[in-house]
Amino acid sequence: MIRVLFVCLGNICRSPMAEAVFRDMVRKAGLEGEIEVDSAGIGDWHAGDPPHHGTRRVLERYGIDYAGIVSRQIRPEDLERFDYIVAMDESNMRALERLGAKRSDRVFRLLDLVPDEPDEVPDPYYDGRFEEVYRLVRLGCEALLRRVQADLAKA
Repeated sequence: MIRVLFVCLGNICRSPMAEAVFRDMVRKAGLEGEIEVDSAGIGDWHAGDPPHHGTRRVLERYGIDYAGIVSRQIRPEDLERFDYIVAMDESNMRALERLGAKRSDRVFRLLDLVPDEPDEVPDPYYDGRFEEVYRLVRLGCEALLRRVQADLAKA
């Protein structure tokens, strides 16, 4: 089982969107029993809350299920439990490093996998750019799925 954790600041916009998009891709690839997907936030401000209404609206538009996704704060044990820890931006990456994560081919920003795109998934919490975030998340998740499938093929 390969475990993937998406991380953003509050776990209500970007990382739950990535979790839902990646879960959808995993399901469509027939890999549900081989890949586990979760998300978490650096902070706990929204712990227990569902995804932001802007995230839900975009996911609904594209027919992507987000049932069961609830905000939570990252825990130290997550750094050991997950095979991939995928940050949405550099600020999230630095926060993960402060928790003890080391930047590597297993701990990185989502858009590090996508050449010719920005380095970071912008936070739509204040500016409402959920559609742009969806586009970037989708590109990153497609690249991540290829990487994880390659890992599964080696196993």
